[in-house]
Amino acid sequence: MTDTYLPGGRWRLWEQFALRGPGFPADGVLRLAPAGLAEAADKFAPDEQLGGERWSEFAGLFADAAVETAEALQDIARTPAFREAVAWQNRPVLDSGVTPFLNWTPTAAGRTSMPRQREELVAHYWQRFCVKNDTIGFFGPVGWGRWDGAVDGVEIRPGTGLVADSTVYWASWAIDALAALIGADPAVRGWVAPRRVPFVRLDGLLVTVPGRRPQAVTAEEAAVLSRCDGVRTALGIAAELPGTDVPGVLEELVARRWAQWRLEIPAGTHPERDLRAWLERIGDDAVRICGLAALDALEAGRARVGAAAGAEAVVAELTELEQAFVALTDTAAVREKSSGTAPCRALVYADCRRSATALLGPAVRDALAPLEPLLTSAGWLTARLAEAVLAGARPVYDRLAAEGPVDLAAFWFACMPVLHGDARRAAGELQQDFRDRWARILAPAPGERRIDLPLERIADGVREQFGGPGGGWTAARYLSPDVMIAAEGPDAVARGAFTLVLGELHLASNTLGASLFVHQHPDRAELLAETTRDHPGPRLLPLLPKEHRSRLSARVKYALTRPEDYQVALVDLTADPARPRTVRSADVAVVERDGELRVVLPDGAEFPAVDVFAHVLTTLAMDLFQVLPEGDHTPRVTVDRLVVARETWRLPAAAAGFATEKDEGRRFVRARRWREEHGLPRFVFVVSPTESRPFYVDFDSPVYVNILAKAMRRLAGKDPDGRLVVSEMLPTPEQTWLTDDQGRRYTSELRFVAVDED
Repeated sequence: MTDTYLPGGRWRLWEQFALRGPGFPADGVLRLAPAGLAEAADKFAPDEQLGGERWSEFAGLFADAAVETAEALQDIARTPAFREAVAWQNRPVLDSGVTPFLNWTPTAAGRTSMPRQREELVAHYWQRFCVKNDTIGFFGPVGWGRWDGAVDGVEIRPGTGLVADSTVYWASWAIDALAALIGADPAVRGWVAPRRVPFVRLDGLLVTVPGRRPQAVTAEEAAVLSRCDGVRTALGIAAELPGTDVPGVLEELVARRWAQWRLEIPAGTHPERDLRAWLERIGDDAVRICGLAALDALEAGRARVGAAAGAEAVVAELTELEQAFVALTDTAAVREKSSGTAPCRALVYADCRRSATALLGPAVRDALAPLEPLLTSAGWLTARLAEAVLAGARPVYDRLAAEGPVDLAAFWFACMPVLHGDARRAAGELQQDFRDRWARILAPAPGERRIDLPLERIADGVREQFGGPGGGWTAARYLSPDVMIAAEGPDAVARGAFTLVLGELHLASNTLGASLFVHQHPDRAELLAETTRDHPGPRLLPLLPKEHRSRLSARVKYALTRPEDYQVALVDLTADPARPRTVRSADVAVVERDGELRVVLPDGAEFPAVDVFAHVLTTLAMDLFQVLPEGDHTPRVTVDRLVVARETWRLPAAAAGFATEKDEGRRFVRARRWREEHGLPRFVFVVSPTESRPFYVDFDSPVYVNILAKAMRRLAGKDPDGRLVVSEMLPTPEQTWLTDDQGRRYTSELRFVAVDED
């Protein structure tokens, strides 16, 4: 492996990095900015009344441009790739919005409310497909790259076509629904392996649940519960305990919530494989064949979806698969979106690997030098967060230890008020402290729009403000920065004509370990080798629920777990129970060693207790990194040639008068005045509390101004004091260097993994 260290030698970058970018060329969005219209709009003086002959001339120009834009949007909507992308995202929209839009003939008089809404619909999808560095399907394929000392700047190897490989995956909830159907058959239940609930401890004839007194059980109940390991089937347990009414005892254990006796599929990228493996172990031919037939029917449908090409074929196959699923499981084929729904709402999703790969050379590595103090300050942040959580957890341990030996289940549940109360408050206070320390380093002046500082000054300030060890828990050794290269092409990078732009900095997480990346890598063993270099010994990894709201699903599940790693089930046992080194929290001891809380596993292995809180800590940390306060305006901050913060505005939606303007032409002119008043650039990204994702706005494009105005009206209607967060787009659509084999250029970002080696 190639060693790539940032200055100082503390932070090592993985040789592998992800290349994220959309599936449509960046210049696609520029088609929706009519030539000359912005210049004509800007000829009106800031306080000039929009009327009279000059206005009539502009109104005619605007009407013609609006028709041209509608025709351009229709050309986009006819594109097979666009239609197929929409089919994957929200295929009912094709019938309800896209098809009626294509059947309409654009005219100035005919641009009534509904056609305009359909224009905005197409434009909204188009901006996502062209300039959002999402990772999903062929319209956001996963690319890869590596460091190469022989490369000047950046080298692109475009490969053939856009996508090298594509796979259709099941959403875990879909296979769970099929498993529930199969498991409901009384003939199947004997082949299901019951499981002791992870936080239930069995000690002789006593059962202990956190927060409750131990309860005595009979010898038969203890014998059955001790065998509920998720591996022995109910029939197998009955064979080991002749004379015991095993089904009756199991029902009692389930009723007391000490055991689970249902068909559970382990969390993973390929749940159908686990279900098939279980079915094939059933000794009853009739039961096995029936279950496999149901799975085979759905699998055939998934295969047809994967082979479908074009929107019509994708829609047809997805529809047929959903109909088969509903008929088989009597379960809705699409889950309703809610605050508790994980991202995968459809039965299946597609992930793809980009054909293009990238090589980065020393020039880019050297320009990344300002990352070092940023990462060091982030390490300080995670270390202080861990200290705060452990400070709250220590009295909990002391209280439990005063009553006797402490098991992890009791400790975990007793720490809930700390993790969901005190720790959140501590995180907020820590974030403010973090900002204050950075303010002392950057010393921004009121109204300042650009802060340009040399690395030496930043490095000195970070040493002063953020000295001391970092990390805090094992996963916190990882930081995953997203970096964009603003350049007009690979040649410009080689000449040194480029700027780096820091996007998100993901704290305490190796995000390339997520399933959506790992399973799109051409050689997973390379990623595992990188992991082993970071962690030569075993790790302790807490098991997570299969899904939880917007941040946890099969796609983002950590997929670089090695056989030597331990997994501990705190509440949910979502791994394969037969996997070695999978332990239940009730079977893990918590002890004190030399002033440090440690967990001791059944085989004697020990780990810092803080690692048990890893997911909670990472969740708390992920939004804490902000080097500037959240004011009405924050400047762009550049260190050497790395932009570490883009210029940002927080603007009240209700105060933007153009948003309520009825006339489109006047709205466009007033929006440009509003933009000039606030000093906004032409291209921005906007975040609104009422919108599900950030969206792109080009102030030279009336259709994107209309989308912005609608978002403002929606926010103002919900919250009169609501504010939009507007950030400069950097790089802009013209500053792109990622190309395909046709020479088309795409926006992109590089996701690195940095490892703290202190």
